[in-house]
Formats: sequence, C-alpha cells, structure tokens
Amino acid sequence: MVFLTPLFLLGLLAALIPIAIHLIRKEKPPKVMFSTIRFLKKTSKKLILFQHIQQWLLLLLRSAVIALLVFAFARPLFDPTVARLLDADPMSAVIMLDISMSMRYEDNFELAKQEALDILDGMTSGDEVALISFSNAAAMVRELSTDIDSVRSLINSLDEPGYGTTRYMPNLRLADQLLETSRYENRVIYLISDFQDVGMDNSEEGWKLAPGTAFNGIDVAAIESSNLALTDVRSPEQLLEDAAEQQILARVRSTGTLYLEQGDVSLYVDGEMIESVQVDLADRSEQVVTFTASFDAQGTHNGEVRVTGDNFVVDNSYFFTVDVLPKIRVLLVNGEASDDWFDDEGHWFGLAVSSAAQSPFLLQTIEPAELSSASLRQNDVAVLLNVGDLSSGQAAAIENYVREGGSLLLAPADKVTPEVFNRQFAEITPAVIQSRGQLGLDDYLVIADFDRRHPILSPLSSDWSARFQNHWSLLPNEAADVLMQFDNTEPALLERSVGEGNVILFASSLDLEWNNLALQRLFLPFVHETLRYLVQQNPKQRAYQVGDSLDLDPSGTAQVIEAVDAAGNSIQFENDNFVTTATTPGMISARVDGNPVNFAVNGIPEESNFNRTPVANLYDQIINPDTEPNQSREVRTAQLIEELERPQRVWWWILCLTMLLILTEAFVANRTYR
Repeated sequence: MVFLTPLFLLGLLAALIPIAIHLIRKEKPPKVMFSTIRFLKKTSKKLILFQHIQQWLLLLLRSAVIALLVFAFARPLFDPTVARLLDADPMSAVIMLDISMSMRYEDNFELAKQEALDILDGMTSGDEVALISFSNAAAMVRELSTDIDSVRSLINSLDEPGYGTTRYMPNLRLADQLLETSRYENRVIYLISDFQDVGMDNSEEGWKLAPGTAFNGIDVAAIESSNLALTDVRSPEQLLEDAAEQQILARVRSTGTLYLEQGDVSLYVDGEMIESVQVDLADRSEQVVTFTASFDAQGTHNGEVRVTGDNFVVDNSYFFTVDVLPKIRVLLVNGEASDDWFDDEGHWFGLAVSSAAQSPFLLQTIEPAELSSASLRQNDVAVLLNVGDLSSGQAAAIENYVREGGSLLLAPADKVTPEVFNRQFAEITPAVIQSRGQLGLDDYLVIADFDRRHPILSPLSSDWSARFQNHWSLLPNEAADVLMQFDNTEPALLERSVGEGNVILFASSLDLEWNNLALQRLFLPFVHETLRYLVQQNPKQRAYQVGDSLDLDPSGTAQVIEAVDAAGNSIQFENDNFVTTATTPGMISARVDGNPVNFAVNGIPEESNFNRTPVANLYDQIINPDTEPNQSREVRTAQLIEELERPQRVWWWILCLTMLLILTEAFVANRTYR
C-alpha cells in the first residue's frame, strides 16, 4: 500500500484527541458520608466492568473515526504498478543556459544557475537531461543522460558567464537535434536567459521545433537596468614618427530601463591618463567625445578609453593600439638633375616630400649612376623620375629589391626609351610602354575617372583639374590594376604586386615639363598618400572583438610565439599557425620570436544593449503548430494517478466504513453511563 497524499497522515495525531479528553475529564468518585448504607442497593461488579468496556469501546470508535478520515484523505492505493507514479510520464529535457556577457549584470547568472538546479530537483530517476551553455555558439554540450547528479555538478562548476553575444536560433537548433535521439516522447526545452532583444537577430524565418517538442522560457533578467557603454572608438592604427596630434573619438551610449544622464570618459595611453571629459546625456541617448593625444616615441602604444558612472563595469573599457613607425625613407633617383630648379626633374617632388617642418619622410636624392643594391636596401621606397637607360646590374638590383618587399614608383618622361624601359622592367612593370601619346598643339588630357575606393585616392577629392600635354600610351599587364584614367580612356596610374613588393607606374612626368599637376593643390596629398600606401599597404590587424579568430603570426614566418591574455593566463595554441580565439576583453601581450607585440580585444557593443524581448515572442516563433499545449509534470502525474485510482476507489470504501462507525459511536454513546 502507498498513499497518494501522504502528508495527510499527519492528521493521525488528531486520533489522540478523544483519548486526551477522556483522561482529562475522568473524575474520581466523590465520598459521601451516610449514617448507614444498609438501605442502599448493592451494585454488581459485572455491571461496573461492562460500563468500563462501553467507555473504552466508545473511545476506540471515536479515535477510529478520526483515523479512517485521515486514511481516506491520504488516498491509499493497492496496485503492483504503483512504481510508475515515481517516474510518471518520464521526459527528455534539454536545459539551455545563457552565458553571454549580459548575464554578468548583477546576479542574473546566479539566478539562472538556481533555476537550472530547480529544474533538476523536479526530475526523477527515470528522466534524461542534456545541458547546453551558450552565447553566440554552444560553449559546452552535455548530451542526454539519466545521470542527473553529473549535470548538477556541471552547472555548479560554472563560475561566471563569458563575453560572447547572444544568439538563440543556432543553439535552439542544436537542442532540437539532441532531442531527436531521446528515449521518451515527452520532450521539452528549458531556455534560461535574460532574453536580450539582440539574441533574436538573424532569426531563421519559418524554422520550428520538431512536432511534440515543448518549450519553456525562463526569464532571469533584472526588472530594472542601467548601463553606460562605449559602443565605438576611432583611433589611428599606424602613425609615422613626428606625426601631428591625433584625435580619438569615443561614442558613449546609455542603455537599460533606467536612463543615466551623466558619466565620465577618460583616455589612457600606456597606463597614464591623458584627458577626462564629463558627458551630459540629459537630452540624448548617446554622445561622441573627442580626445587629443600625441604619440611621439617609436613603437607600440597601448590605449584605453574608459567610462565610469554605472554599475556594469564589464563594457566600460575599449582597448586599442597605435604603432608609431619611423619616418619613411625615400630614395629619389633623379633622371634629369639640373642646377636650374625649373628644369630639375625632382624639384617639385622634393618640395612635396620634405618641405614641411615635420615631414614624415626622409628624402635621399641620387643620380642614376649612383643607384646600387646598397642604396636601395637602405630605403623603404624608391622613386625613379625620368630615369632612362640603366645598367643590367642596376635593373636586376631593382627587380630583386621589389621582390624582397621593396616599393617602387615609376614616372617616365622624355629621357625614357620604350624599348629599353620594357626590356629592363619587363618582370615588374605594371604596363608596357607602347608609344608617346599624340595630341594636337593646343590639345591636352585630363583625369576623367579613378578608383575612389583605393587607399591612395579615397582621401582625395574629385577635383582633378590638371592638364596633361604629354603622356605615355600604356598596355596594362594582366596582373596590374588601373587606378586612374585619362579622358581618352588610356590608363594614367597603374599598380602591380610583384613578390613581396609593389610597383606603381604614372603615365606622365611629376614636374612641369609634360603637365601642370605639380601646381595643383592635389599634388602634395597625392604624393604623400602614394608613398604612405607603398610602405604601409598591408597593415597587420591588431584590434579584434570577442569571438574573432586571432592570428598572432599573419606573416606566417614566426618560429616561437608566447602570449598571455588580459587575465594573465598563458595562451595555449592548438595548431601550428599560432591562431587562437579572442575570449576576454583587454590586451593580449605576445612575444613573436622575442619581439613584443600587443593585440587589443574588445567586447561586442550590441551585447551592452539591455533591451529585452518577451518570452512569448520567441515561443510563438519557434513552437510547432502540431505541438499540443505543454502540460506541467504535476498535471500529467495527477492524470496518471486518477487513471490508477479510479478502478480501486479505496478511499470511498474507507469513507463508507467511517460513516458506519459514526452511527455505531452514536448508538454506543447513547447507552453508555456517564
């Protein structure tokens, strides 16, 4: 026998009440003084014994009535299959635990863990459960198992959430796939999260859970939230030595249900605070703060923009690096040098490169006869202006220089012979010189089109008003890109990558002999941007977001790399390419073949937005219309109990016996001497 509602058995204590009353009300016979008792009738001892038996029977009947009523309410059940009640309708469940960055807000994560443990406490030994901890992707997956205690241990072992963003759909798909192998038809997914609205991004329209799979969303988000977040910071990645002061822009936004009107934003460079600004968000939700900083010394500088004024510090810092490179060493090979500045081929180019007081360039000017492998190796970029016939050794030196990573700018003019040029630069030139362009006496060409997305030309305006009276007609190489065209559709500027280096060919001169470009306001920025691009054309990525694949050796030449993350933990590489995943915001400090290199890792700005979506929205989107409304385990157990109890109805017979005892008690009580 088992009892379906065993707590009612505590009512058996009430059966002691009649006994207590009987003992309390029991009175001793009073002593009465009589002068004589000879006139009193003697009472038989048997009669007295019978009266005692009646009283004890009455007491027993009253206690029995109470006890039977208690047994009736406890609902006894005789059935060999009663063990089914312990595992009534066993289920297969998947618990999805959100470990994205927003779960770090206040005690959201601890509440989520407790909800998960409460779900496990409500399960029985026959149930099977799986666990998925997730953010943008599943971080940990424990497949379906009846070992509930091991799942409980896994949940308790989770110390804190990560820094990833929230994505529901891919992880719900994974949970649905896990349930495809479940042993039971009763399948349910428990999603425990703060239900950020950003988690609904990229939702897969039309996808539903498998028919019969129930969904239960448990929202653990704080009712009220406030946050100041750095959503974007713009800073230079590379600078040249002696560069002017740089502006750093930081965007601050207030999110959450409680609006924060003020905060402080500070700029730190190499651990030292440079400037602090108070932001006033009284009439707006975000503000852009501008800082001014100087990066004088060569090397890598670590920067941080920090905001204060809220209680969610996880997203209060944005990290960046600035590499200050030495000045660009430019080797100018002047093919038509002259004491008269007007006739000197390199005069205008030299003014554009080195006339400024804080020029980012170091210019060395030589004549063609002085050109050698040594002079090329000592400079970052070589510029050949109207250089005609070179020796075969000089031409080979230039080709080797480019293939090994050097950069070359070519501007041929009247001293160049097409046949010699094409022969000497055949392996590296972006185009073959065909002939000198034929124009009328007063005719000229202008720049008609250019690649506005190219790093050289994108910073420049479209006002190319220079007039070209002479130019070279060029036939582009298949590996070259045309960056600029004349109005007769012929190429004016071309680029070609050769080995590790790069070559740019200009179809006219860079002095006043063939055009008036040197007199235009675009000439100086055009020269500067061209030289910068040739030297810094492939800057290495140094800033990442959490979740990005981080390559600590983009060149692929490093032999030994040692690195630690922002928390000071050593990074272990699982491959030979020194690639890892960015997991923690902050600075990664690495030594690449002994050389120090830093990488900045920042959180995902959208995860700082605490706007939420109702659980019902997600439920309506994913629940399959063929799935019946989900019933709780208690409801299903009650239905099963009713099915097992209906044919027996033991409690009904107990109540009938109780009524009979009540009638018997009334009959005995009316005939019992008090």
